[in-house]
Amino acid sequence: MEDEVLIRLHLAEELRDSGYNVIEAATGDEAITLLSSVDDIGLLLTDIRMPGNVDGIALANWTRSQFPSIKIVLISTEIRAGSPVEFDACFTKPVRFVELIQCVRKLLPETEQGHSHGR
Repeated sequence: MEDEVLIRLHLAEELRDSGYNVIEAATGDEAITLLSSVDDIGLLLTDIRMPGNVDGIALANWTRSQFPSIKIVLISTEIRAGSPVEFDACFTKPVRFVELIQCVRKLLPETEQGHSHGR
């Protein structure tokens, strides 16, 4: 999930161009709805700060408790040590897309086309 629309669109495009299916959500609340209703999501990409009632940390905690097999990648300018949720990977902004794609491939090695949830 990404709170800046243009960055979110670019990330989604890069992931699609790399062969991944991407579902975008505008808020943490929308992401929870999508995660609850869409099968085969393998990865959640989120920022800490997002519009709505659910921030990225709360979304990641919820995702980890409900769907422990989903990989979680955090992208933010506010990465904090001792986060209350365990992420599979963290990136600071600005994101280097090559590094992000390499990370996604490492986290989803079982398929050529993973399912990525980006906002």
